[in-house]
Amino acid sequence: MDSEKVIKRDNEYVLHTYNRNPVVLEKGHGLYAEGPEGQKYLDFTSGIGVNSLGYCDLAWAEAVSDQAHKLQHTSNLYYTAPCGKLAKKLCKRTGMSKVFFGNSGAEANEGAIKAARKYSVDHYGKDRTTVITLVNSFHGRTIATLTATGQEVFHNYFGPFNEGFLYAPAGDIEALQELVDRNTCAVMLELIQGEGGVMALDPDYVQAVRKLCDEKDLVLIVDEVQTGVGRTGTFLCCEHYNLKPDIVTLAKGLGGGLPIGAVLLGEKVAGGMGPGTHGSTFGGNPVVCAGANVVVDRMDTSFLANVNDRAVQLRAGIAKLPHVKSISGIGLMVGIEFYDVTAADVLAACREKGLLVLTAKTRLRLLPPLTLTAHDVDMALEVLAEVLGAMEPTAPKEQA
Repeated sequence: MDSEKVIKRDNEYVLHTYNRNPVVLEKGHGLYAEGPEGQKYLDFTSGIGVNSLGYCDLAWAEAVSDQAHKLQHTSNLYYTAPCGKLAKKLCKRTGMSKVFFGNSGAEANEGAIKAARKYSVDHYGKDRTTVITLVNSFHGRTIATLTATGQEVFHNYFGPFNEGFLYAPAGDIEALQELVDRNTCAVMLELIQGEGGVMALDPDYVQAVRKLCDEKDLVLIVDEVQTGVGRTGTFLCCEHYNLKPDIVTLAKGLGGGLPIGAVLLGEKVAGGMGPGTHGSTFGGNPVVCAGANVVVDRMDTSFLANVNDRAVQLRAGIAKLPHVKSISGIGLMVGIEFYDVTAADVLAACREKGLLVLTAKTRLRLLPPLTLTAHDVDMALEVLAEVLGAMEPTAPKEQA
């Protein structure tokens, strides 16, 4: 079916809660995707950080296919090997105690909030349930994770919201301390605020948050839905901060392209989550876990070294481009701020030249597959240079 027919059918029958690009993707390999008419795109979005091994990695696809031919689903009433294997790998890799599997980042964050509240209620009583998150954060689109999200724009239309959430400005430890009271149970943060503009937290601030949580026996939740599984050049972004949270959430890149969410719990909070406290019909699905096992196995020293090398190459190249004001993020989670052009215009121009990119607030956002080569980086920089070199400065009133 050609692109026009695919788009027409989609517009007629799919609930359009997305502003889709006028692009149809039919197949892909590595960092490249193709459309029905043979259009070819270098993809520096990886499905918003999901296709960590690129399109249709052979080992990943074979693992998924083999498992689908054996057993596709059982529910969590029974044991399957892929689920337990993945849980063991994640615990050994991160030093956490237990894992709960769900299907998305939002579901993982819901599980983290529940586990934090369960610990606090068990130890301090039913009123100690408030979770403090950061202004400009993003934690999901369920009602609870929307409430946890510290951006008013996401709160339009969907109230009333859950009680028990407060917001502190990122980087302001005094403001956070003032919000903590006898009802506080947890602090939840992203080490890099992805949807908030690819802004990394200051390491000293993060350590101060850890210290505060230790002093008050608060549960520290780190949302690594976008930053985890090699995206920043370490398996967890926490490693850059020398941080050991009580709970870490993962999703996106963990599945390599299939839906998964994971709540990694330290021993302190894991003990309170017994039978009946949480559940997910599809969580720990053997097909999804088979793919995720391949992803985790791939994240060895040489793989992560390439991620870091390509990040240095990419960032150095971006810094030389016209209109670029600053570069944010860590590793291959890249935000680009411009002086006098808009990220949306850059995205559209890149798309026309066969490079797929993202935006985050006013910044261009790059989340390439972690398998990219030096040549892939050169190709992306070539397109960006061509696009930015041809762009005229935007009038200030047009940038608003």
